[in-house]
Amino acid sequence: MDGPPQILLVDDDRDIRMMLAEHLAGAGFDVETAADGQQMRARMAARPPQLILLDLNLPREDGLQLCREIRTSSDVPIIMLTARIETIDRILGLEMGADDYLIKPFEPRELVARMRSVLRRTHAVPRNLTPLEAKVARINDWEFDLGKRVLRDPQNRLVVLSGAEYRLLLKLVEFPNRVLSREQLISLGGLRAVDSLDRAVDIQISRLRQKFGSEGAMLIRTVRNEGYVLAAEVILE
Repeated sequence: MDGPPQILLVDDDRDIRMMLAEHLAGAGFDVETAADGQQMRARMAARPPQLILLDLNLPREDGLQLCREIRTSSDVPIIMLTARIETIDRILGLEMGADDYLIKPFEPRELVARMRSVLRRTHAVPRNLTPLEAKVARINDWEFDLGKRVLRDPQNRLVVLSGAEYRLLLKLVEFPNRVLSREQLISLGGLRAVDSLDRAVDIQISRLRQKFGSEGAMLIRTVRNEGYVLAAEVILE
């Protein structure tokens, strides 16, 4: 990356925003702040960030809603900041597409370490490149558009994929009819390392199956004690 990483901190607590912004600036980050979803959208439109720190408990629109919204149009890494300790909140955050989470109160140095780790993973490989030369993968009667990151069902209806669902399906398409373990899905880049937490790999598989409707369980099969397999004829075009 050229220059300091551009960070957008979204938190409705003014004192926390000021404290974290000052600490992150001292750690070498270029930080902008927002108090809610409306300000977040304005900041992102003016200057797209390289990483978003997103508080879960926000007024009007909470962090989960905003995370889901961001994922419909952007794959920018997101770290959730939350005072909630329940496992379900962490799983929901990852399910919506967050890359990591940190429970308040936290040590700012730990946040910096997490941010640098996420940024390293994110920029290790160009994000818009894929090892597949094909533009379209036909999965039985389904069409997977690799460029537009969408599915079309057998009736040609559009099915939108989240960033995590796209990466996961891309790897399954690369290795059809081959069992891939959870560890392989992570190491191949189909899922980020944090997605292994709290059964989030299984959750993402479940969400991807849902995108295929009633065919999902037959197309993406579980091989007990081994992993998952895309059991389908795949034609790359």
